Amino acid sequence: MPFVRSGKIAQDDFVHLADDAPLPEVGPILVSAARFLGDPEALLQRHGKLGVIWPNSRDIDDLVPYLDRLAAVALMFPTFRDGRAYSQARLLRERYLYRGELRATGQVLRDQFVFMLRAGFDAFEVKKESDAHAFADTTRRYTVFYQSTADARLAAPFRRLQSRHTESVHP
Repeated sequence: MPFVRSGKIAQDDFVHLADDAPLPEVGPILVSAARFLGDPEALLQRHGKLGVIWPNSRDIDDLVPYLDRLAAVALMFPTFRDGRAYSQARLLRERYLYRGELRATGQVLRDQFVFMLRAGFDAFEVKKESDAHAFADTTRRYTVFYQSTADARLAAPFRRLQSRHTESVHP
């Protein structure tokens, strides 16, 4: 499956581990929420990065106690009409200050890509290679926004104020 991270087509370092698959001793893994919540400490103590695939129907608060030890959280878009993962992403970035990889998985569509970026996603599992290229191009195409959001970009009004302040300090 094509993968985009930080605006570039990349290799996905994480192995998607089925619930009944044996746990490898080392290496980055991505596990389901059910497997993770079954024994989080055992998973967190192994060597290698750990990520969790979190369904949009599950309360994000169940994940909060572990956020500082998770390398990645993959939020699910089961259908293109279901946007609950946007809310989860904003909560993770803005309320809980999660700084690890936040990936979108499932029905990740081109026309929603900019909105996903603005909600705080920085990695995307897409269905087609052409979508991966389109996603990578989009991150370079749109660089200035008017609204502040979870992606930590400085919004246009604040950029103007910052520019004016710099000009007044250094004429």
